[in-house]
Amino acid sequence: MDRNTIIAIVLSVIVITVGMTVQAVFFPPEIPSYAEESTVVETIDATLQAASGSHIEAIGDEPDSTPFTVTSGAYTITFDPKGASVSSIKLNEHLDNGEPVELIFRDESDENAFMLYVGDSKTDPIDDIFNHSESVNSNGLTIVSFTRDFITEDGDEFTINKQFAIPDNGEYMIQLAVGISTPDGSAIPLNVSSDMYTMSVGPQIGPSFESISNNYDYRRVSVRYEGKTRSEARFDDGIFISDDEKVVDWMSLAGKYFAFILIPSDTSTIASAEAIQTSSDTGVSQKDVIYMSRSASGESSVRDMYSFYAGPKVKSNLSIYDNADDNIFRIEGNELTEIIDGSWLSWLESILNWILQLFYRFIPNYGVAIILLTILIKLLLQPIAKKGLDSTAKMSALTPKINEIKERYPDDPEAQNAAMAKLYKEEKINPMGSCLPMLIQFPIFIALYGLLNTNFDLRGSMFIPGWIPDLSIPDTIFILPFSIPLLGAQIHLLPILYTISMIFSMKITQMGSQAGAGSQAGMMKFMTYGMPIIFFFVMYNAPSGLLLYWSTVNVISIGQQVFVNKKKKGVYAEEIAERDAEKLAKKEAKRKNRRK
Repeated sequence: MDRNTIIAIVLSVIVITVGMTVQAVFFPPEIPSYAEESTVVETIDATLQAASGSHIEAIGDEPDSTPFTVTSGAYTITFDPKGASVSSIKLNEHLDNGEPVELIFRDESDENAFMLYVGDSKTDPIDDIFNHSESVNSNGLTIVSFTRDFITEDGDEFTINKQFAIPDNGEYMIQLAVGISTPDGSAIPLNVSSDMYTMSVGPQIGPSFESISNNYDYRRVSVRYEGKTRSEARFDDGIFISDDEKVVDWMSLAGKYFAFILIPSDTSTIASAEAIQTSSDTGVSQKDVIYMSRSASGESSVRDMYSFYAGPKVKSNLSIYDNADDNIFRIEGNELTEIIDGSWLSWLESILNWILQLFYRFIPNYGVAIILLTILIKLLLQPIAKKGLDSTAKMSALTPKINEIKERYPDDPEAQNAAMAKLYKEEKINPMGSCLPMLIQFPIFIALYGLLNTNFDLRGSMFIPGWIPDLSIPDTIFILPFSIPLLGAQIHLLPILYTISMIFSMKITQMGSQAGAGSQAGMMKFMTYGMPIIFFFVMYNAPSGLLLYWSTVNVISIGQQVFVNKKKKGVYAEEIAERDAEKLAKKEAKRKNRRK
């Protein structure tokens, strides 16, 4: 096999492989390894055993334990007097299967969100029943207050107050004030491992899921240190502990479209930010609980403020917390938009998204908008793609000569390749002519992958009723009563159509070179059939919007190549025949001159 052909094949494989899977396979949102729940609990218990002996009891009359619901602005929140906690946060403006999105995904046996633990404990929450009240202040904030008196095993009394403030203006931010005080002015009697209390957020962020083992959905924990960009938590046996030498600005628990972000108002009081990740064969398959521990204090009263973003990963909703004048809580400078997923081509994603939204304004269907965006991109790239299409047509016109070489050297692949390399050189054809244009288009492919895989606007957007009701998830046309290895029980139609269109596209594109010799022919056959089958499994659980784009690209490419082959193949064949005739005439003339 000649050197140029080898390079052409290698580049083809690289472009096709990387172009469709670079982010899904090589740069997916990281899902760190997690430990079994029992292992994590045992590890935590062993770690905290020396810090036990901090038992407290609630005192006074037992309050009403009935959970209650508050609806205000963007939220419908279910509060539980047990532990002054939250068991449900629903987003009124975002739907999941026709119902408001539930952001707290939990089993019945799981602890609620915003539970407090004594010291640095994470296994024994303060789950006593709190007194509670509800009011609305002059700023339109619904205030839900909880209070309860406690006594330590040493007889020291103190009071815990928790106040939740919920805006009515549609902002996705809740504030939580945690107050602890003593009645006699003595120091707060909570100090375990130099921590006063720990607050938890979890056990998982919704919407609910059965499995997140593929590259197209995830749950991850991140932390932002002061003056640093957000970084993903690295779990060791299911446990993450923040760097004790760095100040934690905020900590997040995020999925593909929604996020919890816990922001302490006074970072100097935060001793550590931690997370525990567990897996389970039943119930919630993966749980990610984040914790913030508050340093112990010698004061008689403290009031700590936390801001808590609970909502969509949308720039317009997150960016208002960079400027105090733009939000009701006057929060600023937290760079919450860092939680939004983006590639190294985020600037190109923004341009493509602007065009997508423009099409959507004229035709309010994102499926149609994706098709129109794909057509526009193909038109803009036509001058570049034309060279590759022409190269394929030229090689197709050489098929008779290639077949002739194969007949001349039927059992000598090296001689075949050498003869074909000489033929390409004589006809001034570059075997890589169809590969280089693909490399030039590569950044656009990557940007579109990022856009269509994570675009929040596609969530819940219907393309074709009854077939593709949501462009952000796979199109499920049938659910089997059993599970197929590598695929699962859900049958998706778009991946099948995508694979078929990819095979036809590859077959037509390879038409001119499929008559190669030996290993080259085998490689071409693998490229035509093997690669699409591989990508069928890789892309099987991809969002419908992404597969719609790639299928449209394949269909357009097929049409382009068929048109060029039909129009140019005959022209190139005539040119080749004319050159052959000229060469033959020159040879005849030389022969006659020799005779003279």
